[in-house]
Amino acid sequence: MIKTMDLRSDKPGLQIRILATRTTDGVVMQLLGGDKPHIGATVISHPRPSLTGGSGISCNSIVIPELGHKEDQLAKPLAEKIATTLNCTVVLVAGIHVDQASAEEIENIIKTCTHLVDKFIYLHLNPATPTA
Repeated sequence: MIKTMDLRSDKPGLQIRILATRTTDGVVMQLLGGDKPHIGATVISHPRPSLTGGSGISCNSIVIPELGHKEDQLAKPLAEKIATTLNCTVVLVAGIHVDQASAEEIENIIKTCTHLVDKFIYLHLNPATPTA
């Protein structure tokens, strides 16, 4: 089984896009946008039972930032959120560049990406009922 999903931000002036491929045992996601979409960081998150006991899910992650980029700070928590919520391995590649971004613009980027990931998770957990 392979399912794909394409989600885009609807905020004027900030184009961010998620391209996700769901396989039987994982998610491959591209999180791209801004003035120059690129590869800024790659994360792979593996779910595992929580070390604190109980029935919770946690994960181990490997992060590979590109030299001079900061997308790892965005990509790691988002990949881990997907991995722990869906209990599957996640590979997330992120690259969002906005020229001379202010602190407010960076916060807006983080909120937009988080919203798109939340939407992806929601749509995955609540698939539309097929119509005949």
